[in-house]
Amino acid sequence: MTKTKQHRLLVIEDEDIAETSSVHAVVKRESEYDCERLAWRRLGSGCLLDRGIDLVVAVAGQTSPTLTSALDWLVHQKTAAFTLAVLPERAQEPLVRSVLAVADDFMFSPVRPVEVRHRLQRILGEARTERNAVYERLIEEMTVAKLVGRDPVFLQAVEQVPCFARTDAPILISGETGTGKELCARALHQLGNRSNLPFVAVDCGSIPESLFESELFGHTRGAFTGADREHKGLVAFAEGGTFFLDEIDALSLAAQAKLLRFLQEHTYRPVGSERSRSADVRVIAASNRDLRQSVAEKKFRADLYFRLDILHIHLPPLRVRVGDVELLAQSILDEINGSNAGPPKSFTRAALHALAAYSWPGNIRELNNVIQRAALTSGDARILASDLQFQSRPPAINDTFAPAESSTSFRTARQAAMAAFERHYVEELLRKHGGNVTHAAREAQQDRRAFGRLIKKHQIDRSAL
Repeated sequence: MTKTKQHRLLVIEDEDIAETSSVHAVVKRESEYDCERLAWRRLGSGCLLDRGIDLVVAVAGQTSPTLTSALDWLVHQKTAAFTLAVLPERAQEPLVRSVLAVADDFMFSPVRPVEVRHRLQRILGEARTERNAVYERLIEEMTVAKLVGRDPVFLQAVEQVPCFARTDAPILISGETGTGKELCARALHQLGNRSNLPFVAVDCGSIPESLFESELFGHTRGAFTGADREHKGLVAFAEGGTFFLDEIDALSLAAQAKLLRFLQEHTYRPVGSERSRSADVRVIAASNRDLRQSVAEKKFRADLYFRLDILHIHLPPLRVRVGDVELLAQSILDEINGSNAGPPKSFTRAALHALAAYSWPGNIRELNNVIQRAALTSGDARILASDLQFQSRPPAINDTFAPAESSTSFRTARQAAMAAFERHYVEELLRKHGGNVTHAAREAQQDRRAFGRLIKKHQIDRSAL
């Protein structure tokens, strides 16, 4: 980073940490900004923050109240300075949530120089109001992990993925069937520190209760009838990497108790063995049910739920991600075109309208299946609306806007219809005026920038009209 004096930084941390190993030393070395250090004990009602400070780095001490008190102090200072919190590696949920409510960004210790440099560049290089720029960076990271989407509802749900990926704390991913929970788990793995190590996914609903312990932890030879050789469990295969437990709500209470012990002690014992083995795995769990409700119904252990729900990501259903349907559809079709030897296929306008108007009860998985079938059965290079085979009653298929199926909520149907109408209206005006945005905006009686935002929102390629 080029040396500059235009920013002043303040690092608040424990005073008993040697300067050579402190966060202050890393920040000072990686940023080369004016960087001061302040001990926690000096904070108080009489301590005022210098108005010239641009960024405060608050490093968690031995107890979480230390950091939360500092964040409260910063709030009362009413300063315009940015805040970067550094949390313990195994920070618990209450601390993480309190930090998310106050700090501009956070990271986990031990800090890595390259990550410190990236965070400082990101925070100090962008104004608070430039939310779109933050989203653009998020989109870049998500695209690398194949977690595709630009709708604000989706981005709000996954904007913590890059941060969460860099910690070993357990994560719970919730969402309806087909929303991409395993893809999100793989994104967390790929963007984290364990990306070059195994990612092992377990479908908890497919493992018989009698085999659960053996499948996860393995067994020794002769442990039970039929165990003619030693069996390595899935936990051992995931060593050093990520252990993903899908449909965790399907586990019996007995299996939940065994899993809880493993999460608490980070050790396991293969069936038939007298010796425990340690495990270094990052655990991510997923469920399409509300586990809090399952806890209330005594179907899921409360202690296991709180052990898993340190960090939480809820993936929205596709029906509320109206702006993402076409983007996802095109991404799926691009992948199909890339793997097929024949000429590439594309969607007609009517097909895109039909996709946008449908409610997608099966979410992204259903979308993928519909497009896969259409690409295989379409006899032409263009996929027509009639080529799309929906699970439930399809939307009206024509070149004007099509309402969503009547079984959806009014709000969802209205969103889908408005999205289809907007795209059709903008496309027709652009086509009429030869792609000229100024002339099209004038006829629409809209500001050119507002009309341009509609073009960007619906990913309209003017050159293809």
